Amino acid sequence: MIYKIISLDIDGTLTNSEKHITEKTRKRLIEFQKGGGRIILASGRPVAGIVPHAETLELKKYGGYILAFNGGCVIDCKSENILFQEKLPLDVIPQIYDIVKNYPVGINTYEGNYIVVGNQMNKYTEIEAKINGLGIKFVEDFPKYVNFDINKCLLHGEPEQILRLEEILSEKFGEKLGIFKSEAFFLEIVPKCVDKAKSIDRLLKIIGIKTEECIACGDGFNDISMIKYAGLGVAMSNAQPPVKAVADYVTLSNDEDGIAHLIKKINSIPYRQSEFRMNMSSKQ
Repeated sequence: MIYKIISLDIDGTLTNSEKHITEKTRKRLIEFQKGGGRIILASGRPVAGIVPHAETLELKKYGGYILAFNGGCVIDCKSENILFQEKLPLDVIPQIYDIVKNYPVGINTYEGNYIVVGNQMNKYTEIEAKINGLGIKFVEDFPKYVNFDINKCLLHGEPEQILRLEEILSEKFGEKLGIFKSEAFFLEIVPKCVDKAKSIDRLLKIIGIKTEECIACGDGFNDISMIKYAGLGVAMSNAQPPVKAVADYVTLSNDEDGIAHLIKKINSIPYRQSEFRMNMSSKQ
């Protein structure tokens, strides 16, 4: 079995702590693509926050894909076409805001090159803007302002507040929305049918690649579904413990070029997939 496609989370996985793709990792991934492999950049980021990394890895040239908003929007980099997307029902925004406004957290969505923020700004607002290279637009009436199609909302605040809101919102909206943490201080709110694994599965069916021919790599809670789904699920050594627990293999950390290390192993071991799993599932 040859692995034909690799799905990569960005923050904490593809990029190092400085939010950069190292030259070593870039070269390994270019080699993977030159050999016929394809890359999916699968992130909770908006499209604008993923495009610079897609350009660094030359996904347009080699036929890669952007999977933004945790799978809410999937783009073919070569054609620049949106293959499919899911939108958040706008009628839930006022209902969510009525709850959120009672807590010291920010709520945001995305508009072009800006994150649109309501309720409050905090240090986590700045983190989200910096991660994506976007400006910040604070609005006094968030529900009124957001009258355009969106793929997700993000709550950001202190972990204890985020945990409390995850419980409250999941109880109220859990049957119609996807609500989960991507970091202890970030709570994602997406359409119910959206997660990375479901969108990867849908994409693979479109392009004719089997699940067992796919590798998925990540470090966060929102990566668990795709790591469990893929033919080879890989966690970074800097991953959250629950992520490592579901992985077939734990590679080096994002600051140790863990993705480059993985690609080297794939290229150097001519094993069938089952043997690859057997020899690499030591959680080293």
